[in-house]
Amino acid sequence: MRCTSQIEDSVRRLGYQRIAGADEAGRGCLFGPVFAAAVILDPARPVRGLADSKTLAPQRRRELALAIRERAVAWAVASASVEEIDRINIREAARLAMRRAVEALRPPCDYLLVDALEVDWPVPQQALIRGDARVACIAAASILAKTERDALMEELDARFPGYGIARHKGYGTAEHCEALRRLGPTPLHRRSFSPVAEAMQGVL
Repeated sequence: MRCTSQIEDSVRRLGYQRIAGADEAGRGCLFGPVFAAAVILDPARPVRGLADSKTLAPQRRRELALAIRERAVAWAVASASVEEIDRINIREAARLAMRRAVEALRPPCDYLLVDALEVDWPVPQQALIRGDARVACIAAASILAKTERDALMEELDARFPGYGIARHKGYGTAEHCEALRRLGPTPLHRRSFSPVAEAMQGVL
């Protein structure tokens, strides 16, 4: 399923010029920060083939991420740390990461389209269910957030060997959960998530 710019176009007809899409990546992971991105696409320089990042092959995501960075009016990527996730919960941490990404846009947005959540930012906005599969600028944000997070997971795999992080990117796969039981959590595991908390009990 490919995304369209229909919703952006309808908002643009209301007089808004810099319409940003925002999305997060890594919300369901057991390990590492949650990432978010915000993107203002340029209608004069469209990026073809935008889709929900989860449906794209890694190489295609990287190609699209490069095109987004080259053609967008503005883009930004931000994150919220494991400590923040454990302190304020993953939903609020995802919102925090998205707010940080939106705040970093230059030029700033004047309207915001968000995948499912609302962001604490003082512009008109819409929270759209499955926005990353429907709306071009949200799909672009999902692609940037996921490619940045995946790159970090591949770096951290060398720092924390034995967990398979480069393969599962921190998600709770059978391989990851078995490694958690065997090795215990690292400092970058989310202790507020039940599989990690259970693994901590096992090493006490």
